[in-house]
Amino acid sequence: MKTECNSIQMEFHGLGRRDVVGKFDGGQISSDGGGVLLREIELRTHILKRLANCFQDHRDGDLIEHTVDALIKQRVYGIALGYEDLNDHDVLRHDPLLAVLSDKHDPCGKGRVRDQDKGKALAGKSTLNRLELSSPEADRTSRYKKIAADSQAIDELMVAVFIEAYATPPEEIILDVDATDDPLHGQQEGRFFHGYYGHYCYLPLYIFSGEHLLCARLREADQDGAAGTLDELKRIVAQLRAHWPEVKLILRGDSGFCREEIMHWCESEDGKIDYILGLAKNDRLKETVTSAMAEAKAQYEATEQPARVYKDFTYQTRKSWSAERRVVGKAEYIGKENPRFVVTTLSRERYDAKSLYETLYCARGEMENRIKEQQLGLFADRTSTASLHSNQLRLYFSSFAYVLMHALRRLGLEGTAMAKAQCTTIRLRLFKIGAQIQVTVRKVWLSFSEGYPYAQLFQHIFDKLQRLPLRC
Repeated sequence: MKTECNSIQMEFHGLGRRDVVGKFDGGQISSDGGGVLLREIELRTHILKRLANCFQDHRDGDLIEHTVDALIKQRVYGIALGYEDLNDHDVLRHDPLLAVLSDKHDPCGKGRVRDQDKGKALAGKSTLNRLELSSPEADRTSRYKKIAADSQAIDELMVAVFIEAYATPPEEIILDVDATDDPLHGQQEGRFFHGYYGHYCYLPLYIFSGEHLLCARLREADQDGAAGTLDELKRIVAQLRAHWPEVKLILRGDSGFCREEIMHWCESEDGKIDYILGLAKNDRLKETVTSAMAEAKAQYEATEQPARVYKDFTYQTRKSWSAERRVVGKAEYIGKENPRFVVTTLSRERYDAKSLYETLYCARGEMENRIKEQQLGLFADRTSTASLHSNQLRLYFSSFAYVLMHALRRLGLEGTAMAKAQCTTIRLRLFKIGAQIQVTVRKVWLSFSEGYPYAQLFQHIFDKLQRLPLRC
C-alpha cells in the first residue's frame, strides 16, 4: 500500500555485528493479500453485485469515475478486511489490492481524470460518505447525494442468499430471533436511554438461521424488544415458502419475544409455524414447579452438584393469552432456586421436557455468538451518522460483509481446521498476508510473503474455490 511517509532511513538496534535499517521503499505492498479469496467468493455468488443492484444511481454517468458496484465492493471488502471507518479509505484508495477486489480495471489509478487523483484508483471518504448519507427519496435533482437505497430489495437479497445455500430444500428450519443494544455516543436521530442496558442506544433486531443472517433491522430503543418482529417474520416466511412450500419452520427466542401477537400468528393458518420461546417467570409459574424444586434441592443436598428437575404442564395467563399452551418448567437448584420456563407448540411426542429445554431451546445461545461476531468483528455498531436511515445502511454493509465471510466459511473452509472460525480469526490467518503487487499490461502479480505460516491451508482453500463454477 502506498504511504505518504518519506524514505528517511531508520536505524534500529543492531543484531550482533549487523545494523538493522528500515526505509519505506518496498514498493507496492499490501497487508491484505489474502483478500483475493473474498473476490473468488464474490465471483461465484455475486452477493455484492446484487447488493449494488439494490441502489438507484441518479448521478450523471459522464461525470463519475466510481460506479455504485465499485463503491459497494470497496466499502464491504474494507469492513471484511478490518477497516471500520470511512477515514481509512483516504489511505486505502492508494491500495491496488483493494482496487483489484473492487474490480477497478486501472488498479494503480494512472488513468484518473484529474491530476490530483492520479495514483488513487479508489474512492475517498467523501464519496463513500455521500453513498451512505443519500436519502431513499434521492433523485436527479438532489444536489450531492444521489444514490438511493431500496431497503426492501436489500432485505429480500439477504434471504435469497440463504435460500441459494441449499442445493435441495431443507425439511426444517429454525429461525432464531434476538435483540441487542447498539451504544450511541452522539446525538443520532432516534437515540434513547435504555434502562436495562444503562446507556443511550439503538435496539437492532436480528434473525438468523444457524449461521445464516436473514435480518438486521436497526430500531429505536424506546419500544418493546419484540417491536416489528412479526412484520419481519411475515416477509421472511413468505419468501421462504415461495421457494420451499413444504418446509417446516420453528421460531426460537427468549422471553422478550413471548408476545401474544407473535404466538397467535404462528398458530394461525397464515403462520403454521412451531415456536419455542422463553417465558418470564411469575408467582403462578413458580408455584407450579414447587414440588419439582423441592426434588431438585434434595438432589443438590445429596450430591452437592447443581440439580435439575423438569415439569411439563399447560398454562394460560389470566388476560393476555388467547389459549392454553404447553409450558415446560426447569426447576434448577444451584445453591439457590433458579427456575426457568419456556412455552412451545411442539408436541410431547416429539420433544420430552428435558430435550426440549436442553437440546432445542438452549441452542439459541449460538445466535448470540453470531451477533457478537458481527458487532465486534465486522463493526455493526459503527452507527455514528446523524440519521437513522444512514445508520441502517451502515448496518447493511456490515451485514453483507458477514454474509460474504460466511459464504467463504461455507464454500471454502468446510472440511478444514477453520470451518467454524470466526470472522476475526479468518481475517487474521487468511487475509492479513503481506503481498507485493506488480501491475503490468497483461497481469496483476501478487507475490505473497514466503514466511506466511498458513500457505498450505490457503492453497487448499484456493483449489477448492477454483472447482466451483463462476456465476454468470
